[in-house]
Amino acid sequence: MASSSNLSLSKSLFSPSPPKSATTQNRDRIALSVPGVSATSRAVALRRRVGSLTTVRAVAAEAVEKKDAVVEKSVNTIRFLAIDAVEKANSGHPGLPMGCAPMGHVLFDEVMRYNPKNPYWFNRDRFVLSAGHGCMLHYALLHLAGYDSVKEEDLSSFRQWGSKTPGHPENFETPGIEVTTGPLGQGIANAVGLALAEKHLAARYNKPGHEIVDHYTYAILGDGCQMEGIANEACSLAGHWGLGKLIAFYDDNHISIDGDTDIAFTESVDKRFEGLGWHVIWVKNGNTGYDDIRAAIKEAKSVTDKPTLIKVTTTIGFGSPNKANSYSVHGSALGAKEVDATRKNLGWPYEPFHVPEDVKKHWSRHTPEGAALEAEWNAKFAEYEKKYKEEAADLKSLISGEFPAGWEKALPTYTPQSPGDSTRNLSQQCLNALPKVLPGLLGGSADLASSNMTLLKMFGDFQKDTPEERNVRFGVREHGMGAICNGIALHCPGLIPYCATFFVFTDYMRAAMRISALSEARVIYVMTHDSIGLGEDGPTHQPIEHLASFRAMPNILMLRPADGTETAGAYKVAIMNRKRPSVLALSRQKLPHLPGTSIEGVEKGGYIISDNSSGNKPEIILIGTGSELEIAEKAADELRKEGKTVRVVSFVSWELFDEQTDAYKESVLPAAVSARVSIEAGSTFGWEKIVGSKGKAIGVDHFGASAPADKIYKEFGLTVEAVIEAAKARC
Repeated sequence: MASSSNLSLSKSLFSPSPPKSATTQNRDRIALSVPGVSATSRAVALRRRVGSLTTVRAVAAEAVEKKDAVVEKSVNTIRFLAIDAVEKANSGHPGLPMGCAPMGHVLFDEVMRYNPKNPYWFNRDRFVLSAGHGCMLHYALLHLAGYDSVKEEDLSSFRQWGSKTPGHPENFETPGIEVTTGPLGQGIANAVGLALAEKHLAARYNKPGHEIVDHYTYAILGDGCQMEGIANEACSLAGHWGLGKLIAFYDDNHISIDGDTDIAFTESVDKRFEGLGWHVIWVKNGNTGYDDIRAAIKEAKSVTDKPTLIKVTTTIGFGSPNKANSYSVHGSALGAKEVDATRKNLGWPYEPFHVPEDVKKHWSRHTPEGAALEAEWNAKFAEYEKKYKEEAADLKSLISGEFPAGWEKALPTYTPQSPGDSTRNLSQQCLNALPKVLPGLLGGSADLASSNMTLLKMFGDFQKDTPEERNVRFGVREHGMGAICNGIALHCPGLIPYCATFFVFTDYMRAAMRISALSEARVIYVMTHDSIGLGEDGPTHQPIEHLASFRAMPNILMLRPADGTETAGAYKVAIMNRKRPSVLALSRQKLPHLPGTSIEGVEKGGYIISDNSSGNKPEIILIGTGSELEIAEKAADELRKEGKTVRVVSFVSWELFDEQTDAYKESVLPAAVSARVSIEAGSTFGWEKIVGSKGKAIGVDHFGASAPADKIYKEFGLTVEAVIEAAKARC
């Protein structure tokens, strides 16, 4: 965790003797480079003890030699913890940890600032292993650094049921893991989000002499990450935004699962990243070039106006005499014979999972140093709070995730007499009401802000020179946008990112949305143009299967509000659900504000908006969502004129309704009433669960068409008449 390496400090001792004219102070400064000597008086005492600067140099040389030895042993410890864990599990990826152990060691032992006993300390440096298959590297580093989340028994139960060491890093499973990675490219995009959050919060809250937000984001990505489009999308934005505290290590080992990367990946990554606005450094010997890695990090930190890519050329499976530099070491255990051969080759006489005592002792300092770093920051924050009470209160809420009491009162309110509007416009009204009470709300659109209606009107754009602003321009980069928002959400509990595009284009970002659900990341996906109701743009832009597909995805809320009140309710629900993302499907077309809708109803997922029956025994139940709730209500009015008892249910969120008590669900959809009709401008897949075998689901089970919306609705049978006909056939 030191800001610079003792090895580097000691190099000055090997320079020629200082001239006789050198001051005592200069001589003391040279002596102070000896590791462990930190004050002039101690330097004087040392000179008395060793007698001359020549002897001092000899002592320093010996110290450097010992330091080199423990570094090498530490690196091999990392390698063999990975080898042993994969071997015991007979499953995993040993190659990357064996090749990347040197850069991992330098980062976690010499560079990064963290507190292993408090993995959630706000001002810690963040580390992301984008090449998540190599997660034993990360677990080994957490273990050596003293994190309680990765004990020896966790290493030895790698990839097993109930362990804290799953087959890819999971932030919700293992404290010390910042983000969930595995699908290649997601991690580096998450790292961009983490670095964006740091730059944004630093610009908002740091004051002269009070740098309260001041940390780096480090990442390791591999050739596979570099091939993925999401990495290019996110790294393009990182360069555009000038994220100077993002330092990414590219594990340049030239091996992929199918073989040498020459078969499919021959571009100049260096030149591409220079074109993306990154500073690029090449470490040619990543296997043993510790000083080169240190120098590269030092250089990267000196470049403050752009992110840095450190290309580190490594040998995958370094140390394995027969499998190194081959695809066979990428994703399978070495095998007992090769493990023995590797132990012999690297001079490693220890039993599996053994950490030598000198390595333990060397790493043990991180616990007290980490506690001291956090205590020092807490003291700085206390001074900051005395001078900047309002800013400190805001930052505290971001760190804790606690909101001011009554924040939801800022949401706009509507009545049936309010002018009708599209739910995308109503969404913008909600978005613009919330930043006044939620300091962590920020976000933007994939080049569709004027269509998605996501602009925060009281703020400017987050840009390289205006990072304090809260409108984020993602450009046409849906996939990168989604993953960057995951990083923002996981930076600290009070940050609430939102991102937007047309609902159909969630197909471009589904992998990132799935990771947000898995990661328990509170991201709000503002998805407009949610149906055939967008009209003339036609089937390429009209979502059909999308509602059903997100309802099938675990741990994500799919919300389709029908009017202003339900839109406000959807935002309340999305913000209150701290450990899952939310998708808001919003209309392009204007909709009326309906009697009976309520925020409280939205919170329950499904609820009654009108009913002329008694005793919980309507003849027919009509169920609608979003823009089709109006159709259901109009059909109910006509049926009631004919003497029918009709209940209309708004089914905003299946997930929320499923979480209600059986008694509540029975009060809305009584089992005794089998005459049910649903209407929704999307796939009917899954609706049989709601309407039952005797019910009818009206929807769209084919692609859309290019025509005015009213014409499409009529041709596709999403009409009041169709609902009435289906209802009469069942009651």
